[in-house]
Amino acid sequence: MNKVYLIGNLTRDPELSTTTSGVSVCRLSIAVGRRFANADGERETDFFNITAWRGTAENCAKFLKKGNKIAVSGSIQTRNYERADGTKGFAVDIIADEVEFLSSKNDGSSESSSSEGGMGAGANISNSPVADLQPIDDDLPF
Repeated sequence: MNKVYLIGNLTRDPELSTTTSGVSVCRLSIAVGRRFANADGERETDFFNITAWRGTAENCAKFLKKGNKIAVSGSIQTRNYERADGTKGFAVDIIADEVEFLSSKNDGSSESSSSEGGMGAGANISNSPVADLQPIDDDLPF
């Protein structure tokens, strides 16, 4: 099983682009503090590259900015690549299945979400088509 859960703060504004076939993709980077201090008594931080697709990508680009706290669930993907100078590189990316916005709308770090009636703290977006379904009948017996 390949499943990862991370909570961290955006290190830069999201970067939204579109593939040649018209699919939205958003690249994010988050800083995640380690649970324990190192030998010098300092807590270290790890940085992760996150890739979100389609509706999740569009919502991340629309409502998030540098400094926002998010929770991400997804999978780890590794890749090899060649740099411009010919040396080989290795990258680890997190492919987001779900992104939950944890920053408050009123903390000053997400102006666009409050002005557009958008997603605030606790908003959860995912690539799942089920997430967009709305109940048809409001008179449910439970």
